[in-house]
Amino acid sequence: MKLIKSVLLGAALAGSVSIAAAQEQYIPLPSYRVGPYAAGGSGFYGGAIDYFNLVNANGGINGVKIKWEECETEYNASRGVECYERMKAKNGGAALVDPLSTGIAYGILDRVATDKIPMTTLGYGRSDAANGKVFPYVFPLITSYWNQAAAMVAYLGSQNGGVEKLKGKKIVHLYHDSAFGKEPMPVLDAEAAKYGFELIKIPVAHPGNEQQSQWLQIRQAKPDYVILWGWGVMNAVALKTAQRNGFPREKILGVWWAGSEEDTIPAGDAAKGYTTMTFNTPGNYPVLDDIRKKVYDAGRGNLDDKGRIGSVYHMRGVTAAILWTEAIRKAQEKFGKGKVMTGEQVRWGFENLNVDDARQKALGALGMFPPVKTSCDDHEGSGAVKVQQWTGSKWVPITPNWVTGDKALTRRLLEESSAKYATEKNIKPACAS
Repeated sequence: MKLIKSVLLGAALAGSVSIAAAQEQYIPLPSYRVGPYAAGGSGFYGGAIDYFNLVNANGGINGVKIKWEECETEYNASRGVECYERMKAKNGGAALVDPLSTGIAYGILDRVATDKIPMTTLGYGRSDAANGKVFPYVFPLITSYWNQAAAMVAYLGSQNGGVEKLKGKKIVHLYHDSAFGKEPMPVLDAEAAKYGFELIKIPVAHPGNEQQSQWLQIRQAKPDYVILWGWGVMNAVALKTAQRNGFPREKILGVWWAGSEEDTIPAGDAAKGYTTMTFNTPGNYPVLDDIRKKVYDAGRGNLDDKGRIGSVYHMRGVTAAILWTEAIRKAQEKFGKGKVMTGEQVRWGFENLNVDDARQKALGALGMFPPVKTSCDDHEGSGAVKVQQWTGSKWVPITPNWVTGDKALTRRLLEESSAKYATEKNIKPACAS
């Protein structure tokens, strides 16, 4: 009798452990914390993990706790694919993935559709993936490179009295020689043809430690503006080399991956007055205070340096995690509140997001990023940006409202490019159920 009771008790305990384990939503993190892009990876994934810990401290997503695992990619495309393959089926299967790398995102683009795991690419990756009829499992949330490039041209135009006043001017596209750096070219080419400015393309080899020859080219070309499409160590080197060559930093407009504290502080005085695009508004928010109190004060913070809380990369990680958890929450509304969601179900959640001002306020993040409302036709959900400027000690927004560029142009390019991809891959465009 004792043996039977023990067996029954053991079975009951095993069942309860199984139920507890089932109440964890697994999110793999193909992160990078070493190498020339470590500042971006550690800040972004540190922010995401900090928000996961905050959600779990508050009881989870309707009781479902978040479970995660990191795999070091070193921002290397082949390693990123390996990490994805190694992690995707663990812990009952991945709810989503975000590699924070255009190269890795391209590497797993077809795989996520086959595996039915949604991939988010906040502010990076393949821009035409905003067409959910062709890319049902890819979500370039908030703003794509194409809409950012269009907004850059619109902003530079506004500095001259209107975008039509760019006619006859020279704009250099100084870019990281990778898929990331080449991504905005279709839009910049189209804008140059439309508005009559000369576009000069100058690549910088990875990782960007040496740029003297490029800035000699720029000095000889005498452009009106330089668009700095950089990443990692390339950015501070660009600012310092521009200063040595006498090019004014006020005429340099950076991509949002060239607009963090890690880009400007190492550049010293060469960065003061420099402007970049951003999809986050610099500042402090209640959600960041909650992270300080409930996560770091409890000893569960992910960053070694608490001073990085609320920095650009950290805030982007928090933003990403907010949208991830909101997609899971949305999926639960349809498929079962308090249940663990499959990748397919989370995909539906991403496609039906509506993180408006009211929801942002409830989350303690009002104004931290633009309102996001997605659909089958629009996996981006916004397209809005701001421009920020480095004062020498911090970033401040210099466009008070969220702004957009020529979205009609980017939508036309998006439709053309995604249609070509669909033909190549024998995809029949349609909304997923």
